[in-house]
Amino acid sequence: MSAPVTRMQTAEIRTSVTVPLRFADGFEATASVTTFRHLVDEAEHLLLTFAGNAAPTGDASAPLVRLHSECLTGDVFGSERCDCGPQLREAVERLSIEGGALLYLRQEGRGIGLYAKLDAYALQDQGLDTYEANAALGRGEDERDYTAAAQMLQASGMPRIRLLTNNPDKVRQLVALGITVEQVVPTSVHLTAANARYLQAKRDHTGHVLNLSAA
Repeated sequence: MSAPVTRMQTAEIRTSVTVPLRFADGFEATASVTTFRHLVDEAEHLLLTFAGNAAPTGDASAPLVRLHSECLTGDVFGSERCDCGPQLREAVERLSIEGGALLYLRQEGRGIGLYAKLDAYALQDQGLDTYEANAALGRGEDERDYTAAAQMLQASGMPRIRLLTNNPDKVRQLVALGITVEQVVPTSVHLTAANARYLQAKRDHTGHVLNLSAA
């Protein structure tokens, strides 16, 4: 994992557009999709904001925010080797009810890219866990850096947030980058037979808050 850059240039909003969303199970929502200039990694990250349709359940000045790293296999094709697709679906529903924002970050495979992620899957089929497989490829266990996410939040007027996550590293990095995390709101545990070893590795190796026995 790379250390976050603590001195950030200022990002700027370049455009926002309303997009109606519809998931495979029929769930629908509407988001305002925002793009940015001057992100530190020059990637095409997106921020989706939701107005919400229920009374706020937390501090209105600290909106609910989800950082979601892109996962083509899980988000698009419904792969059950991870929990990314169900987490995305859950986050959009919760945000569409309560209001808040989802940052869709182009960090496939915990930052190693799509092809390398699939190479790591092949090593997992030989017995390595998800972190051991990345290391065996000569990559970091988790190469994600959330500096661009902090830039997006600052540019969008969200320096204080409630973070929807089970991943303590997201909290640590955002706080180091000047974002105030007022509350950590856990996501559900999306356990399947295909992702049980993956979730166990996240819990045991990187301290994700996952109650697998309850799931």
